[in-house]
Amino acid sequence: MPADRTPGNDDPLARQRERLADYRFGLRVGERGKVVSVGDGVAWIDGLPSAAIDEIVAFDDGSEAVVFQLEPTRVGAILLRQSPQLKAGVGARLPGSGLRVGVGDALLGRIVDPLGLPLDGLGPLDTVASRALDGPSPAIVARDFVSRPLYTGNKIVDTMIPIGKGQRQLVIGDNGVGKTAFALDTVIHQRTRNVRCVYVLVGQKRSSVVQAMQTLRDAGALDYTTLVVAEATAMPGLKYLAPFAGCAIAEHWSDEGRDTLVVYDDLSTHARAYRELSLLLRHPPGREAFPGDIFYLHARLLERSTSRAPASGGGSMTALPIVETEQGEIAAYIPTNLISITDGQIYLDTALFERGTLPAIDVTRSVSRIGGKAQDAPIKKEAGRIKLDYLQFLELEVFTRFGTRLEAAMQQRIRRGQLLRRLLLQDRLDPLPIEFQLGWLLAYNEGLLDGLDEAALRGALDRLRSRIVVGDLPLEAPRAQWVALVRASVGVPPEGPAPSPTGAES
Repeated sequence: MPADRTPGNDDPLARQRERLADYRFGLRVGERGKVVSVGDGVAWIDGLPSAAIDEIVAFDDGSEAVVFQLEPTRVGAILLRQSPQLKAGVGARLPGSGLRVGVGDALLGRIVDPLGLPLDGLGPLDTVASRALDGPSPAIVARDFVSRPLYTGNKIVDTMIPIGKGQRQLVIGDNGVGKTAFALDTVIHQRTRNVRCVYVLVGQKRSSVVQAMQTLRDAGALDYTTLVVAEATAMPGLKYLAPFAGCAIAEHWSDEGRDTLVVYDDLSTHARAYRELSLLLRHPPGREAFPGDIFYLHARLLERSTSRAPASGGGSMTALPIVETEQGEIAAYIPTNLISITDGQIYLDTALFERGTLPAIDVTRSVSRIGGKAQDAPIKKEAGRIKLDYLQFLELEVFTRFGTRLEAAMQQRIRRGQLLRRLLLQDRLDPLPIEFQLGWLLAYNEGLLDGLDEAALRGALDRLRSRIVVGDLPLEAPRAQWVALVRASVGVPPEGPAPSPTGAES
């Protein structure tokens, strides 16, 4: 080197000397495994003695898996990515990381797989943070009471089976009775309610995935929604991880103090994927061939949904898990497990669906264990006895089939029950604002809709909906103002007929 040249950062020799100065001798241990067998979405590996459950395994051909089963001499792993070159003899190693998924606002409006990779062709995701898929649920001291309503836009649910922010409400019913339609309506209704949504599709056909995506896009709901998709052709490992990925994405926003909604569509398919993997990896089978920890699997997923205390950010994560029944059998293994985990269920009945009573929600079997605690006071007051009156009407209606002569009071109850049933009918993809819900409740309780035929009733509801502008009159306004607005909307003057007996709370 010339004497007048001073080494600097741009000098290769200087950089080499810096590296040598920072070098420290130490023992470096590396493990190399070897694939023993591959098939049906799982791989058995020899030679990874320090592997831990849920740790990533990287293969020399570029495939990836996650450790699922530990045995004295072998490791069973669930494949996440599989190349055609993966076969017995391929090397395997442990990168030292667990399963994580990218989180943040960059996911809004995007469609991703359970590993966070985009599926919508809109380019790579610019996520600045990541989160473990399977994390602990919030501690008891970090939770708060469920007291704020999460309105779905559904007449029956918002009045009789209310859902609160942070609640876990099961949606249950046979195939093809409107479970997904209800969930999509709920997501669409959050458009003006500042709720971030995550919709998880597990094992759905590609046509169903495209239809759900298009429905949300047409309604303008993709702007605040993320879709996590593991379609029917995906490997079982991705179907198993999909709900946990969706939960982690929603949990990030909840930790930031936001209100979130996550829909798991559906956990029946998720349970079957878990059973498939468990049997392939030699977990002992239990009832209906499901592994014994299937209850724990769904419990640890749904327990992460909660309403957070103000000291913990004040956010919430509401869960709408969907489960499919066969022939209406709600006492099957997976539905029974989920009913015991969740805070209530919305049951959709096949018989109601076939009769055209849509949405086909069976009020007799549906329940919310949060109840009126998560309703605004005016809604709670007007809907106070509607469910009880409706259930009594359903019992009385049975006697009319036998030509039984009823008292005048009983006939009045039946007429008003029939009116209520007509009022509760609702079109698909037409979630209703809560202000309109209060309007029709007042109209019903005040007897303003009694005696109207089908056409007149439809016209009165249309006028009511067009006159009640969201935000024009707050829910907390005096009841007299709301009654005056409702009377004017349905065409009844202020000195109209006296209120009919309704049984509503005064």
